[in-house]
Amino acid sequence: MYTPPTLGPTLETPRLILKPPTLQDLDGFVAMMADEETARYIGGLQPRSNVWRAVCTMAGSWALQGFSMFSMFEKSTGKWVGRLGPWMPADWPGTEVGWGLSRDAWGKGYATEGAAATIDWAFEHLGWTEVIHSISPPNEPSKQVARRLGSRFLRMGMLPAPYNDHEVEIWGQSREEWRTRKRQA
Repeated sequence: MYTPPTLGPTLETPRLILKPPTLQDLDGFVAMMADEETARYIGGLQPRSNVWRAVCTMAGSWALQGFSMFSMFEKSTGKWVGRLGPWMPADWPGTEVGWGLSRDAWGKGYATEGAAATIDWAFEHLGWTEVIHSISPPNEPSKQVARRLGSRFLRMGMLPAPYNDHEVEIWGQSREEWRTRKRQA
């Protein structure tokens, strides 16, 4: 079977391996987007055909922009547990690092751990000067992750179509705020 080349870096944290998504990750993405609770704030329930398109969009973003979401794997098991990382489609409200985890990965600190590694990577390799997180107002767990990352509420915003049906909270911080916080830790 043909194995396409890897389009981006592999990042490692103490408990996670982050790498650009491939179609081998599709079943994990499909399961995540078939779970109503998990998919609620990241686009809603999606059929396999839509999820396939989303994975291809992420891979295409790696090829065209040099960045996109990473697939996230537990080091200890090799299991796919979600996707996170830099994201900025056309007309997006800013340079985002976002996350979406399968339900069995919730509450383990993976979103904070993985997002921190990808924020470091985005500031260092992409030259971003700000990172944002677009969060649906009722999504308290994502706000908690944003706070743990040192981000704060910045403003209300809108995502581009087809996600422009409601306002989102834009959380974030500057590169200098991120670096200052890391130096103080």
